Amino acid sequence: MSHLILSEFDIVFAGGGTTACVVAGRLAAYDPSLRILILEAGQHTLNKPIHVQPYQFPFNQAPTSTTVTFNIGNPSPRLNGRAPIVPSGRCVGGGSCVNFMVYTRAPASDYDDWGVDDWESENLIPLMKKLETYEVQPDLPTHGYNGPIKVSSGGCEVGVSDEFIQVGTTYHKRDYADDTNDLETCNTYSPWRKYIDGTTGRRSDAAHHYVYNQAHNPNLQVWDGKCVKRIIFEDKRAVGVEFTSDPVSCPDADQSSSIARALKLVVISGGAFGSPTILERSGIGAETVLKRCGIQQLVNLPGVGENYQDHNVVFVPYLAADEVVTMDALWRGESIVQESLAQWNSSGKSLIAQNGLDSKIKWRPDDEELKAMDPVFQPRWKEFFQDRPDKAVAIFLAIAGYGAQLSRPLILPPRNYMTAGYYTLYPVSVGSVHINVTENGKEGMDFTTGFLDDSSDIVPLDFGYKKTREIFRRMASYRGEIAAGHPDFPEGSAAACREASGPVDINAPDIVYTAEDDEAISQFHRDVVQTAWHSLGTCAMKPEEDRGVVDARLNVYGVSNLKVADMSISPLNVGTNTYSTALLIGERAAMIIAEDLGINCVDLTKV
Repeated sequence: MSHLILSEFDIVFAGGGTTACVVAGRLAAYDPSLRILILEAGQHTLNKPIHVQPYQFPFNQAPTSTTVTFNIGNPSPRLNGRAPIVPSGRCVGGGSCVNFMVYTRAPASDYDDWGVDDWESENLIPLMKKLETYEVQPDLPTHGYNGPIKVSSGGCEVGVSDEFIQVGTTYHKRDYADDTNDLETCNTYSPWRKYIDGTTGRRSDAAHHYVYNQAHNPNLQVWDGKCVKRIIFEDKRAVGVEFTSDPVSCPDADQSSSIARALKLVVISGGAFGSPTILERSGIGAETVLKRCGIQQLVNLPGVGENYQDHNVVFVPYLAADEVVTMDALWRGESIVQESLAQWNSSGKSLIAQNGLDSKIKWRPDDEELKAMDPVFQPRWKEFFQDRPDKAVAIFLAIAGYGAQLSRPLILPPRNYMTAGYYTLYPVSVGSVHINVTENGKEGMDFTTGFLDDSSDIVPLDFGYKKTREIFRRMASYRGEIAAGHPDFPEGSAAACREASGPVDINAPDIVYTAEDDEAISQFHRDVVQTAWHSLGTCAMKPEEDRGVVDARLNVYGVSNLKVADMSISPLNVGTNTYSTALLIGERAAMIIAEDLGINCVDLTKV
């Protein structure tokens, strides 16, 4: 039996991730009398070192972590029968408190491509500027300088990134640009800025900078350890949510249900996994899904849980010179941590304020590279990329340290490493996320990633392996490959991995790969390709007849007083790490809700 929570609220958020924090925080600042409740299954992040110290970001992905949910996909023949694992944020602040903190923005045209009224880039750019304080360089027209989220170069530089850029601009024959996040620049090597406060050296996340900084307002409440089961309706009007104590966050708590009532609005912000499954448990979704789970249908909305999209990333490890600065000693917990912490506490500097990712290229193939790629990619190139010079096919990157693959983490001896990464930004394949009932009658998730289902999606990855390997073997700190983290090349192959005493000459010939080598690379990618932690699209903002779930004002079709605000509304993929888009959706959603409620969008905390 449910028992009623005596408290009533004006707005209840089902989920407390990045976008929920932005929307709730903005609304509380616009009208401090609004009674707002955020329900989050994960735990608080306030001032916890694993969240505020940038160098600790990989620890959130550890197998024992409770700050993310490890969503397990269905086994796929395209992944050699593997069941892919896709983590998603599970704490107050969501992905913004556990991500890699890399500052990337999509080309403006991505938002125009959505084709949704009032979501065109000309309407969104002011919000992109409003949310950030760009500490790197003043007076740039597309950047903001007075927002809550700080963007900087971090607490110190790592030399591996300079080597990556130097080889990229010579051997790879690409230009250099200081800023490739101006919403259009593409195909140039650049420094990679970070969501790190340049003064304090702390992570710049949505929880601390939109919600925790309003602790003085008793009307803005965050209840952690609360798992939303479903939305409560009265005649198709959302009036509250049913929730329980989360068994992971609160293992000893009473598991009975409670209800939080919402007088004005319910906002679902559960992310690409949580939002569609909350809708389905509430009777909103496809008839076939609801029927197999024994749920009475309230609204037939077959787009719920469909259109799942992500980016496909691969990390490949290399040996690095003993003298180069990497993150490895910190990530192993060696004595340098204490020394670095002391410096960070006093000045906000040191490797504590680093993520190891200081350089990248938003890569597009040139004519010569296109000819070297499998022709299967050609139709996709011509249809989507060829005449859109602001759209990158993939991001190539260098990590100063060992970056583990989710599906094949290696236990390596203590020394210095560096990692090549490459991830595709607009893969064709799509998947789905639905609720399911397991054999023992418990609720599960029917999750299909779709990774590599389209034959064109693997081609840029195969090329990315070859090109980043050529770049890395020319970098001054290169000392060879770690064979266990590379393709299993046949014996005697010219591509065989080995240790080296130093880099090859910048003008050395490229490795020549045989057909057998190429097959080894493809099999390697099917074995290790993984999520880029950029799940989106499962409650798409599209017309209802086009399998949409919400309209341009984020209203769920077929009901009233219910909106969705998170990455699940993105109708198409975006060419960026998705934190920037999640923040943007939050800013736009706050404006929409304020308009609906007749509230002026003036931050009263700064008046």
